[in-house]
Amino acid sequence: MSAAPPRDAALLRGLADYFALTKPRILPLVIFTALPVMGMAAGGWPALPSVLAILAGIAVAAAAANTLNMYVERDRDALMERTASRPLPTAAIGARSALAFGLVLAVASTLILQAVGGLPAAALGVASILFYVFVYTIWLKPRSVYNAVVGGAAGAAAPLIADAAVNGSVGLPGLLLFAIVFIWQPPHVWAIALYRAEDYASAGIPMMPAAIGPERTRWRMLWYSVGLVAISLLPVPLGLLGAGYGAVAVALGAWFLWVGIRLVRERSDEAARRVFFASLAYLFLLYFAMIADLLVA
Repeated sequence: MSAAPPRDAALLRGLADYFALTKPRILPLVIFTALPVMGMAAGGWPALPSVLAILAGIAVAAAAANTLNMYVERDRDALMERTASRPLPTAAIGARSALAFGLVLAVASTLILQAVGGLPAAALGVASILFYVFVYTIWLKPRSVYNAVVGGAAGAAAPLIADAAVNGSVGLPGLLLFAIVFIWQPPHVWAIALYRAEDYASAGIPMMPAAIGPERTRWRMLWYSVGLVAISLLPVPLGLLGAGYGAVAVALGAWFLWVGIRLVRERSDEAARRVFFASLAYLFLLYFAMIADLLVA
């Protein structure tokens, strides 16, 4: 088989670089956290085309926020080993092009959410982008060790947008699923901060381990995890989900707490990496259990 023509290969590399600006590894999890609230709607699951359109709007909004985040942080990214290979630090894409791409995505997401979910969903989509770029990226991240706590609101916005799109306003399901992702975010981010401490220090980004020490950070992560597990069980007594989900949530919570306890006991970078990957698996499986429970109910 002959190799692709140079022009085609360059086009593919360019598309891949623009796609990388959206942080594609994060987008599936964002989409996944929006799904369960749609099944909790008063009239049951919306029609499949509506579900797909709402998810598309949420995904494009997240892609816009991530792209604009990379634009703002391009200089800091160049100082960190973890982010130095991104398209802007390597000059694979120019700063102005990245900014234009992010703004186009922001407008597109707003139009999609307005069309399929109305003004409340579109407004929440815009608010999530603005919060992530201005409150988290520009204001909090370079100044406060609580960036992961307050900034988590933007990463947890998908359930709120989905609730507003389906029901016309944000109710208990959206708020509860928002709270789960919001409380999940700090231990997830602080795990990276533990085993990437030098990276953050070199970029001048204040993180919790540098402020209060690794030991206190590990304990704080564990207490956040306890709160996370407690909140994850609330959908059952509130009548939003059934006993099947409750059983899975208890099992997942016990496992995640054990991983957190091992972090406190072992005090190693490897244990912190374990918490990071476990946090991703925990959130994915928890929301999968929600969806499964809603589908079989």
